[in-house]
Amino acid sequence: MNKFTKMACALAITVSAGFTGTITAAETLDITVVAGHPPVFRWVKHIGQTFVPALEKALQESGTTVKWSQQYGGSLAKVGEELETVEEGLAEIGLVNTIFDPSKMAEQNVTFFTPFVSSDARLVGDLVNQMQFDNPSMTRAWSENGLVYLGGSTPVDDYLLFTKFPVNSIADLKGKKIGAGGPSVNWVNGTGAVGVSGNLTTYYNELKTGVYDGVIIFATAALPGKLYEVAPYITRIGFGAQYPGGLAANKDWYDGQTSSVQAALKSAADSYRKAYLEDLEASVTKSLEIMVSKGATVSEASAEFKKEWTSGMDNIALEWAAKLDASGRDGTKVLKDYMDAMRAAGATPVRNWDQE
Repeated sequence: MNKFTKMACALAITVSAGFTGTITAAETLDITVVAGHPPVFRWVKHIGQTFVPALEKALQESGTTVKWSQQYGGSLAKVGEELETVEEGLAEIGLVNTIFDPSKMAEQNVTFFTPFVSSDARLVGDLVNQMQFDNPSMTRAWSENGLVYLGGSTPVDDYLLFTKFPVNSIADLKGKKIGAGGPSVNWVNGTGAVGVSGNLTTYYNELKTGVYDGVIIFATAALPGKLYEVAPYITRIGFGAQYPGGLAANKDWYDGQTSSVQAALKSAADSYRKAYLEDLEASVTKSLEIMVSKGATVSEASAEFKKEWTSGMDNIALEWAAKLDASGRDGTKVLKDYMDAMRAAGATPVRNWDQE
């Protein structure tokens, strides 16, 4: 054996023993990312279109590559199961719809207990996204469920009322069954209608078969869901834009990553948030125009109609906050922080839920 062969063998033995010195090997991260909705909806579309390439780009300098498994449309988790799927480690990252976890992620649902505040999706999304990092109660809600919030809030445009019948007054709703997702089912209280819990994946068939007479949903989801075909009367009530969730990672997995990988994950989530918002804002008016072109009728509720609707509701925000306070979670502070920030940013709520 010559000296070069001996040196090569010695190096191989040294490396195999775990000593690498200045020699580094490129790392490959195995990441499963999950979303319950299919990619036809922009909050899922931008995971593959924006988040995935943004993370790969952010990791380039470190030589880290990613082996992806992108699981959408219920292939790994149905709508509302994303939190548990990530918490249990079946996926490293998920688009967690906190709207469907009103108990575990109660603080995150503050906008759904404060309707009629603002229809500005960017304002609502940016503000609540930042609250996830700044408000201790919101941060704790993620960690208590084994998750780390990465960012990437997915605010949705102004919620509208889609019905199979024209709505000219509150009286038109009496006895009607109205489907709504998560806490938004509370918005129907006081109108004479019956609120029924549901979600986008089932709305079309349930409207078609008569389970619902109408649904409360936003235009940019109603269009790809083709809800205008089965509920062609669209009433702009002014429920407002909402925060339904964002991107989160399994906490144990995230904590095991280097600081550079953690920073890359949050940077990619922010890129996702920005791209999603640009897409959303360009699509709201267009979505309504397309639905009208396909036979839908859009009407705007009067200020008096909106006032009658809100005044007929119980103060669901104070009830929600008090329930959280009683369980040792600071719901009152979350509510006040949100409403104060919205008013300071120029929002003019139809009802100041925190000041009654």
